[in-house]
Amino acid sequence: MRTTVTLDDRLLERLKKRAAETGTSVSRVIERAVRLLLQAPAPQQPEHFDLVTFGEGGRFTPLNIDKTAAIMEADDIDRFGRLP
Repeated sequence: MRTTVTLDDRLLERLKKRAAETGTSVSRVIERAVRLLLQAPAPQQPEHFDLVTFGEGGRFTPLNIDKTAAIMEADDIDRFGRLP
């Protein structure tokens, strides 16, 4: 069966080199690689992840950790105090 595969240019160059070294086609090298990948057992994904915490629970910090500027400002205030 024919299909189209998109590869990084550097990867394709390495693939072509390997095919030439082994006297085979790029298609055969890809097919062999896929077969080897599928023969290996699939990596097991954990079903559930529990984050272990200590203390009273609740939020770790009152700051919005998605807002870097707010974190930096809070750090500056802790270190240097507020401006007069």
